[in-house]
Amino acid sequence: MGIEQLPAFIRDNYEIHEKNHACAILKEDFPCEWNDLIDLLTEFRLKRSWIINPGGSKSKVSSHIDDFLSERGWKEKQFQTQIVIDEVTTETPTHKIDCFKNRVALEIEWNNKDPFFDRDLNNFRLLFDLRAISIGIIITRCDELQNIFNTLGRGSSYGASTTHIGKLIPKINGGGSAGCPLLVFGIKRALYLEDIE
Repeated sequence: MGIEQLPAFIRDNYEIHEKNHACAILKEDFPCEWNDLIDLLTEFRLKRSWIINPGGSKSKVSSHIDDFLSERGWKEKQFQTQIVIDEVTTETPTHKIDCFKNRVALEIEWNNKDPFFDRDLNNFRLLFDLRAISIGIIITRCDELQNIFNTLGRGSSYGASTTHIGKLIPKINGGGSAGCPLLVFGIKRALYLEDIE
């Protein structure tokens, strides 16, 4: 069981990458979270107004995904971890996860600098090794969206060194998330919507 378990709409409208049987684990062991993800990805549209008027410290894409999942019980989460050596304790808190529910961690990387991918993958690896999460999910954008950004006069805001799937896949293939089951969804041009501003 792999990405063929996902509905056809999602397979057609997202570039999908899977590692370590992530689809089977999510669908069989976490059916509520699976349904939340399916509903999110089916409902999502990339609105022109979100690109033209990008928002403040958090993009409108990220805010939309956060709000959708928050209504279903997903929360931002930071794990408080520590290392103890010879009775000496060192605090080692993890980076915050954008959306977390029942051992499923989801990160939204819409337009950050690409080292954020390294941070996310390393965080997934660590938390999986510590048995705090069972699967990691990243939602980002496909490289093909650059043409839309250029046409709308926003191309310089979405540069080559920002988070897009072309930057992420080599990091995964290089072992960035180690043994953590991983699902990646790249938003394709087909989801673009010319809404009224």
